[in-house]
Amino acid sequence: MRLATPNRRHFLAILAGAAAAAAGVRPGLAGEMRIAGLIAAADALPTVAQRIDFISQALLGTPYRGFTLIGGPQKAEQFVIRDDGFDCVTFCETVLAAARVGRAGDFDGALRRIRYREGSVEWRERNHYFSDWSEFNIANGICRAVVLPGGTPIDKALTYERGLEPRRALFTAIPRASLATYRDRLMTGDIIGFLSERPGLDYFHTGFVVAQRDGRLVLRHAAKSRRRVVDEDLLRFVVRNRVKRVTLLRPQEPWVESGVV
Repeated sequence: MRLATPNRRHFLAILAGAAAAAAGVRPGLAGEMRIAGLIAAADALPTVAQRIDFISQALLGTPYRGFTLIGGPQKAEQFVIRDDGFDCVTFCETVLAAARVGRAGDFDGALRRIRYREGSVEWRERNHYFSDWSEFNIANGICRAVVLPGGTPIDKALTYERGLEPRRALFTAIPRASLATYRDRLMTGDIIGFLSERPGLDYFHTGFVVAQRDGRLVLRHAAKSRRRVVDEDLLRFVVRNRVKRVTLLRPQEPWVESGVV
């Protein structure tokens, strides 16, 4: 289900710009300032999925930037917040953190909790592999797994990240045929991960699903090949990149996570 019509999308984009201007926000400024304006503008939207759609749409066109996080096995980790450029994972986690909070002052803590195990800003606690990112953000109640019929178990050795001990990733993946067949079960705001066929690596990309009213699925993502955050047809992306399997996460409402009814 698409959560915003074209006219409403246009209105929301104007609203975001107005809120940002009122807050003294300059688009493209690194840090929290632009995000603060979007959090304020999205506050009236009732669901986390709508806020993800709104905030991520406002960031369309933002440049792709890789390797923005700072830290390493022999280098102190720094907590990096940027809104002037994203890779695929930092785009998803920045939008998700902003969509989960009602005020800008809570954004830092939300982002730390998504990016790091137990929110501890240490290189070894960072979710380096997307399978880690998924596992720990399911465990902490921020997301839940969405499994479609045909899901198959995956057991893959992880050796790609230098400085980390080799280990195995275990999870359930969805074949691409099921993704097309059961497209009506996907929702705007779902986070989709694309499995890698490369030895030692679990995923090669991630982004948000945006479900259109006509049933078409859009992938909203920070695309290295396009050098910016873009929307493109999800199933065309799957075919073009010869994707065989994916996984899906559905962000949960903060009140669900806290147990409030």
